[in-house]
Amino acid sequence: MTRNPNNIEIKKPPILYTKTQSVIDTIEQSLDGDFLSYWISSNGELTDEDVMTFYKLLESKPNKETLYLYIKSDGGSGIGALRIVNLLRTYYKDIVVLIAGECASAATMLALGANVIKMGPLAFLSAIDTSITHDMSPIDVKYNDKVSVSQNELDRVLKLWDQKVQKKDLNPYNTLYDFIHPLVFGSVDRASSLSIQLTRDILSYHMDDIEKAENISNHLNSAYPSHSYPITLKEAQRVGLNAFKLEAALNKKLLTLNELYSEMAQRANTDFDEENYHDNEVLKIIEMSGTQFFYQQEKDWHYRRKERRYIPMNDNSSWRKAVLIDGKIDISKFHVR
Repeated sequence: MTRNPNNIEIKKPPILYTKTQSVIDTIEQSLDGDFLSYWISSNGELTDEDVMTFYKLLESKPNKETLYLYIKSDGGSGIGALRIVNLLRTYYKDIVVLIAGECASAATMLALGANVIKMGPLAFLSAIDTSITHDMSPIDVKYNDKVSVSQNELDRVLKLWDQKVQKKDLNPYNTLYDFIHPLVFGSVDRASSLSIQLTRDILSYHMDDIEKAENISNHLNSAYPSHSYPITLKEAQRVGLNAFKLEAALNKKLLTLNELYSEMAQRANTDFDEENYHDNEVLKIIEMSGTQFFYQQEKDWHYRRKERRYIPMNDNSSWRKAVLIDGKIDISKFHVR
């Protein structure tokens, strides 16, 4: 039962199906293939379960040979990226990724599965070195949450230790283990190896040069000083990716689509009191001509003062499917477990 003692009206996100469909139809008319958009809010992430939504969208649709895939995301699961690439490759001979803005981390992995990457003036990929949040991760003092740790960060700490510590016989791990559990070290190293392999495997769907795929994978996983380093078109070409400038007219239409999705994904929090609120936010959208899937987070949050953290309650979050039936938008739930 929702904690809403004063019967406050719950805020709901706008579902702009007719507007987004109009833009998508206009985009598809200018292309020689199918158009699919995969848009994720900054509060959402690419996950393994998304592959089932892609499947439901594609299974009954007559497909052309080429897919134009618009991606906007700041990352998530690398394994999810590989599974999505594998699925899309069963339906399409060629994939062209369109990027008008952010396409970072695991979303960069997804983009690497395309034969061609087209990037607008605001577009960027990113480094894909993996960070993890382990059960034994350090705790953030301010928010009382577990902190993510990356292989790059650990390597840099050890490098600084070698450079700065005068007594070379001191073992850095004796000190570091006071702050970072040994199991975290092992898990981060394993995650880093997985990231390199995932990148290489994704590239192999269209790249026959194994050595080139290996070099690109290693570079994207270890060559940049920051996980969020923006890889723009010039840098993407230098790395060896088959990247080109996105046509200005198409870039403008994608930015219009991004604005509509951003409006759908606006924060829709309803405050009940100082310790309770309701979250009703669209986190991600997967859409083609005729059908829109969106993941809507719908749950209550309660603040536990003793633990200094919010806990979720009454979670009704799910994928929703929007289609036009007899001139009216029909929205139904699509459950994935």
